[in-house]
Amino acid sequence: MFVGHYAAAMAAKAIEPKAPMWTLAAAAQLVDIGWSAFIIAGIERASVDPSLPGSALVLEHMPWTHSLPMALAWSVGAALLVILLLRLPVWASAIVGLTVFSHWLLDWLVHRPDLELWIGGPRVGLALWNHPVPEQALEIGLLAVCGGAWIASRKTLGRFAWPAIAFIGFLVVLQVVAMLSPQPAGPLQAQSGVMILAIYLIVAGLAALTDLRGKQKEA
Repeated sequence: MFVGHYAAAMAAKAIEPKAPMWTLAAAAQLVDIGWSAFIIAGIERASVDPSLPGSALVLEHMPWTHSLPMALAWSVGAALLVILLLRLPVWASAIVGLTVFSHWLLDWLVHRPDLELWIGGPRVGLALWNHPVPEQALEIGLLAVCGGAWIASRKTLGRFAWPAIAFIGFLVVLQVVAMLSPQPAGPLQAQSGVMILAIYLIVAGLAALTDLRGKQKEA
């Protein structure tokens, strides 16, 4: 799961327009933002096996980001952080926290069994990655459905639809590029973690642009 995670941000924005879109986009990938930082630091480990169907990632050791209790901890931490720093209402902050936790649930659908139920515990994952066509259909389908809800909510508020449409289009292009960009076999190096982290930050920055004020003119 890559850009499909952003569908949760779009659904959250449709439910709670007060939550900034950049915050929701970062929340949807917060677990992976932490993971990429930990790859850079050597705290967690992954490698690439091009012979695998679908995603070539072998996620060997990631208890501090992708175990179930730590995913919950990241979710609660994010909700508290936006209350303290962004002064969001409790409901909007709870939506941010739920968006963070959606990452683990979506990963559970697609990952091979590499998500620990507790640190050092059994690993789970339904392995939809092993079936690339349904997995990609799921990601694009989530973007379409949740993106449609987001666009509809913008129109209800009198906001232009095109920023959301452009953002969704960018994500689809990003997904295609990621699919067609082979990675060298072997351990995932720190420089790969830097590139992955940069992508997440760029997407969050672009998400912020969709919140710039601009309303449709009444006829």
